[in-house]
Amino acid sequence: MKTVEEYYDIIVVGAGHAGCEAALAAARLGCETIIFTVSMNSVALMPCNPNIGGSSKGHLVREIDALGGEMGKNIDKTYIQSKMLNKSKGPAVHSLRAQADKDAYSMMMRYTMQNTDHLTLRQAEVTELIVEEGEIRGVKTFSGAIYHAKTVVLATGTYLKARCLYGEVVNYTGPNGLQAANYLSKSLEDNGIELYRFKTGTPARIDKRSVDFSVMEEQFGDEKIVPFSFTNKEEDIKREQISCWLTYTNEETHKIIRDNLDRSPLYSGMIEGTGPRYCPSIEDKVVRFADKNRHQLFIEPEGEYTNEMYVGGMSSSLPEDVQYAMYRTVKGLENVKIIRNAYAIEYDCINPNQLKLSLEFKKISGLFSGGQFNGSSGYEEAAAQGLIAGINAAMKCQGREPLILDRSQAYIGVLIDDLVTKENHEPYRMMTSRAEYRLLLRQDNADMRLTEIGYEIGLIDKDRYDALCVKREQIEKEIQRLKDTNIGANKKVQELLSANGSTPLKSASSLAELVKRPELNYEILEPIDPERKPLDEAVIEQVNINLKYEGYISRQMKQVEQFKKMENKLIPDNIVYEEVHNLRKEAIQKLNDVHPHSIGQASRISGVSPSDISVLLIYIEQMRYRNK
Repeated sequence: MKTVEEYYDIIVVGAGHAGCEAALAAARLGCETIIFTVSMNSVALMPCNPNIGGSSKGHLVREIDALGGEMGKNIDKTYIQSKMLNKSKGPAVHSLRAQADKDAYSMMMRYTMQNTDHLTLRQAEVTELIVEEGEIRGVKTFSGAIYHAKTVVLATGTYLKARCLYGEVVNYTGPNGLQAANYLSKSLEDNGIELYRFKTGTPARIDKRSVDFSVMEEQFGDEKIVPFSFTNKEEDIKREQISCWLTYTNEETHKIIRDNLDRSPLYSGMIEGTGPRYCPSIEDKVVRFADKNRHQLFIEPEGEYTNEMYVGGMSSSLPEDVQYAMYRTVKGLENVKIIRNAYAIEYDCINPNQLKLSLEFKKISGLFSGGQFNGSSGYEEAAAQGLIAGINAAMKCQGREPLILDRSQAYIGVLIDDLVTKENHEPYRMMTSRAEYRLLLRQDNADMRLTEIGYEIGLIDKDRYDALCVKREQIEKEIQRLKDTNIGANKKVQELLSANGSTPLKSASSLAELVKRPELNYEILEPIDPERKPLDEAVIEQVNINLKYEGYISRQMKQVEQFKKMENKLIPDNIVYEEVHNLRKEAIQKLNDVHPHSIGQASRISGVSPSDISVLLIYIEQMRYRNK
């Protein structure tokens, strides 16, 4: 039998959210790329919640877009409801979330990929890595075909040796009943890659016609639509939105769950994998938060042309009969019909400490990794890693330096640094609290932070970059104009201040000082600002935020300067930690496991103390002195 052999620059294994971003980035950078999926129906599949964005995740999507990724553009085309979360709080935690039409999202992403130059989409199961002398050479598929490549990106999601469970029922499939990938795990282990067994879960899908919405609280989208992509304006994407609904569990629900815990594979020992702490099943919630007599449930449409509804907040692996019983105790779901059972899914993933900050494996040159395969959870976290893995696979092919975003530049930098540096024994979820410099890393300024980087890489075109330069100049000029414009305490000014509950002026003030007042903003001051010229909404937003939080931003910038000093203290590749006198044994072990790039990264490793860092700094200085 003849063996098929083909040659590419880059191979991407898996076409979920990570794989799609990786393949698109690589192809758009001019690399001949092939992406493999076990099923064309799994391309950009949303097997769990039907939304993109949310708290901190919205930041990731806008950063992906700012760098030249696709997720933001795709959800802008396929959303059915849009909402800005945390609007009552400061801008650092404002997060955009959109309900998606799941089928439309997947189809539109597949269409985009199939019409991208240098990109081939292929249905086949990759079963083996081809590695020679510590370098990736390609992959082999189930059919025996061999695909050669300079670099490979693994983005297998939750498919590796996957099995879905509820009660005593076990299906050896991937999510949504799609084929699992059962062979690649062995090849990974044979090549010295350490695997973990993680688990996640999903709620039941229910029939819209069996739901009584009259007893639930209707959840509307925002009247003003904020696009995810910086390339779109509100008028480009505005549409009639579809409502979600809020209801609650109750004590009867919780009693049924407690009475049947012994039948849950989560508690019976059938499930081996570790689940996500920050997205627990309803069984976990009832056990861990025993003092709460109810939990929120969001009934969310899966799309515009389906009656399937997602029961957000009630993922479970309880048996089918228990699922019916507990769902029917919920107000509005008394007569509910289940379309798809809730289930837990177990899968193989890696210990991400095996990766460099570029998402390349330390021990296998040219092999990159992104998404849930790296031990994270969530579509947005996956897409962000996929984008960086795809970019860096292309950089490696082209002999260019890898793109590494640090913690002061992007949430993506925080995400990757946490994964490769810290010990992660459960699926990692992005949260705003993980970002030390979150006032600087707002979702509204992702383009200001990252689009220039996207342009330098080659994923952002010149027109978009030029538009960013104009925007930046307008912001800077307008802030300076407001600082230079003084107004007196005349009648018109005092009346405007009084009408807005603001203290009258006793002497002249700059417009910038007035914008800083909590009860005032740039727009309110228009009547007393005769020199003002029309500006885009996005520019006005940045003017407002930069002036109102000027002191805090300045303070955080100083913290970043200190952070950068530590990040710029690089650790030599040839360092032997066992030779560093006075370094504790635990620190030696952890430093050898992670191989940190810098002193800053070393300081974030669990088990490495400040005194270890001091010892390390002295040793590195001595090394440099000896090498002079």
